[in-house]
Amino acid sequence: MADTHVTLTGNLTDDPELRVTPNGAAVASFRLAVTPRVKDGTAWRDDETPFFRVNAWRDLAENLTECLAKGARVIVVGQLKARSWETPEGDKRSVVEVTAEEVGPSLRWVTATPERTGRAGKAKRSDQFNDEPNF
Repeated sequence: MADTHVTLTGNLTDDPELRVTPNGAAVASFRLAVTPRVKDGTAWRDDETPFFRVNAWRDLAENLTECLAKGARVIVVGQLKARSWETPEGDKRSVVEVTAEEVGPSLRWVTATPERTGRAGKAKRSDQFNDEPNF
């Protein structure tokens, strides 16, 4: 499943939550509701809504928590990742999440004005593509 890429369009069910790992990496998490529209005879209706947990890392995490909020319609491009763990009671759990590579507002219903971030440590324009990917 490591190479399973997905593109999802949906709405944030809550504000993204930004945390910092013990080694200083920013990570943002949010749930995305993806409601497909299906034709039912001559009318359209909403189908069942699946919910996806999305995790974004480093600069992407910081940027999206600054400009996206609950209800925002977004497009997420990323990879499906499976995680398994055992609870303190001994129950085995597993989940499939999306590790975001890109997150942006859907411009179908809103307008947006892109703005470069001014964070310290950002690459200069001439060398911005010379480093390793951050995922």
